[in-house]
Amino acid sequence: MSAHSEVAPAGTAATSGGGTAGALAGARGPGWRAQAGRWWRSSRLDIIWVGFVALNLAAMRLVPQWQTIPFLAIWVSLTVIYGFRLWRLQPTILTMAAVTVATGGIIGVQVLRGQQDADYLAEVPLIALMFLVMVWHGRRRLAAMEERLAAMEEVQRVSQQNLRLLTHQRRFLQDASHELGTPITVALGHAELLERTAGSPEVSDDARVIADELRRLRKLATRMLLLASADGPDFLRTEPVAVESVVIDAIGRWDHVPRRWRLGTVTDITVTGDRDRLALALDALLENAIAHTGPDDAIEVSARREGGQVILGVADSGCGIEPGDLERIFHRFARASAGRGREGGGFGLGLAIVQAISEAHHGSVRASSTPGQGSSFEIALPAAAPPGPLPRTGNGAAGSAPHSPAIGR
Repeated sequence: MSAHSEVAPAGTAATSGGGTAGALAGARGPGWRAQAGRWWRSSRLDIIWVGFVALNLAAMRLVPQWQTIPFLAIWVSLTVIYGFRLWRLQPTILTMAAVTVATGGIIGVQVLRGQQDADYLAEVPLIALMFLVMVWHGRRRLAAMEERLAAMEEVQRVSQQNLRLLTHQRRFLQDASHELGTPITVALGHAELLERTAGSPEVSDDARVIADELRRLRKLATRMLLLASADGPDFLRTEPVAVESVVIDAIGRWDHVPRRWRLGTVTDITVTGDRDRLALALDALLENAIAHTGPDDAIEVSARREGGQVILGVADSGCGIEPGDLERIFHRFARASAGRGREGGGFGLGLAIVQAISEAHHGSVRASSTPGQGSSFEIALPAAAPPGPLPRTGNGAAGSAPHSPAIGR
């Protein structure tokens, strides 16, 4: 009993040890099989090709009279597998050298035995050289493609960075315009109150200057917000708009300014657009014309159909624009005359607003001028409905009311 009692634990331990070893082997088994499976999936094409080459080498050795077919099959298969695998240069050279030695060795032995002509051996280095040239051209094209891909990735990275910067800039302009609006309004109210209640002319004049500058700041903030929101989905609230009424209303808002006003050709046309935005663009052109004309100069407003477009035109007989300035007057904060004072030159946002509104309506704006003889600006809008659906929701940006004065050059 005692001996049996002593043997039993030993047997149990042995059984336990065997179970542990089996468990470890089982744990290693699936991992080894998985690695082998991965190796086979990644290398099976190479293994199959090596087997194919071995069979053809055997055929070259055993059937000398028909060895041309397996010889060419080996080199063709090498070209095909290289196209699939695109080995690095060193493995490619080693593989080509091995195939050259193997095929050349078999043919060389047969030449020595008199089974083949000696000139047949010269085909081996020539075919190897052809394969090497193909590899060189392939790698050259691959390097060029990698360079193009790298350049495209760099362009994409820069484009994404610029897009992020533009988004941040637009958000900053919107936030700044909103934040500036309230304090400017409060300060302007106090300045106007001080102007009315000042006890001395000097204080009243100073308060008037402050109020004028605050109005300019409020106007600038409003128009910066307008430009920042030009790409937004709610920039336009479209509806059928009678162009004739937009033109007549614009002249009615500005005919108090002493100019020789003219109403040119006005065609009764309807466009699909935002009436307030179109009125604001026309106001910007009119204020621009007023800023660059005198009381004796003429300003003409017109609306006509030209092909598939509606042309809103504002022409004046003022000082005109230099040819070099025509290319940049639609840029933000650009002015047609660098030496013009702030009072005459405005903020340089008016024509940028006109361009933004025109493009939002799937249209464009153009200018022509002769220095000393006046300028002509035209907004071209689609006469029919735009090709793509325009946004129909939203209330637009602040400061878009048609009766608000626009900005000159």
